[in-house]
Amino acid sequence: MAILTEEQTMLRDMAREWADNESPVTAFRKMRGAAPAAGYDAATWAAQGEMGWTGILVPEAQGGAGMGYVSLGLVLEQLGRTLTATPLASTAAATSAILMGGSDAQKAEWLPKIASGEVVATLAIDEGPRFDPAKIETRVEGGKLSGVKAFVPEGDSAQLFVVAAADGLYLVSSDAGVTRSPRHLIDSRSHAQVSFEGAPAEALGGGTELTGHVADRAAAAIAAEMLGMAESAFAQTNDYLKTRVQFGQVLASFQALQHRMAKMFTELELCRSAVEGALEAIDSGRANVAQEVSLAKAVANETLHLVSREMVQLHGGIGMTDEHDAGFYLKRARVLEAQWGNAAWHRDRFARLNGY
Repeated sequence: MAILTEEQTMLRDMAREWADNESPVTAFRKMRGAAPAAGYDAATWAAQGEMGWTGILVPEAQGGAGMGYVSLGLVLEQLGRTLTATPLASTAAATSAILMGGSDAQKAEWLPKIASGEVVATLAIDEGPRFDPAKIETRVEGGKLSGVKAFVPEGDSAQLFVVAAADGLYLVSSDAGVTRSPRHLIDSRSHAQVSFEGAPAEALGGGTELTGHVADRAAAAIAAEMLGMAESAFAQTNDYLKTRVQFGQVLASFQALQHRMAKMFTELELCRSAVEGALEAIDSGRANVAQEVSLAKAVANETLHLVSREMVQLHGGIGMTDEHDAGFYLKRARVLEAQWGNAAWHRDRFARLNGY
């Protein structure tokens, strides 16, 4: 487990209390029923901005807190526990692109707006059904960007897109040359196909290498969300087994079920170690960030897949109903498993980076 500063501990505890009291799973259910075009509740996002979470990565000079990715991960983990619908992870990924490749003018224009929560930003890379940053056909000619991005998280509401083109990343405002087509995925969150047709674009420095670095930070952020989801799904299942009586005994007394819970517990501990290791590697600027992120995303994918599946199965018939929350965790899990690289993609990349 990561060693946290006093400030980080307070941030984690505040995020946990807020998520439990102000954004429980019932709030997600209500949002799903209302089906806002943005895919999240505007008041909830505003509250996160007021608490300073939107500026966790933004330096103090641009109105943020400059606390780094470990701190961001602490918040995303707590929001993941209650399935809070928020563009925080997507905006953070776009923020990292501006921090790493933006000019002073670009940072001055966008970072204060991101820190205040005024602007929702997102990262647009994928052009096909699977994550593959090596296959980019989007082009920029004369400062105009054209291409189609197939699955853009928070693409329905973003005012700023960080778009991957064949020669690197570009900043594109939603003001002109941008057409959105909502994609209705099983997690009831915002995903859109976004078409860029001669959209004014500003290049970020760093070329194609920056695309990979930013994708790593996006993957690490959602791995933290996945850790929180797995933690909550496990806890809810454990509580259910301790109270549900079958054949005159509580389910937790059956050894076969104890073994399944023990398996999940050990996988959760491994997942936490991998995710926190990736976040710490990013903050420390270590040379092995890519390896650490691929390890974390692969482990998070497999752990959440296991725990969300077991949550449904061990709850029995009620776990299959829409009235129960188990399905929400499973559906969100399957979307995040594919986002920014599935387990197979990251395991293959981890092997290649280590010379295998």
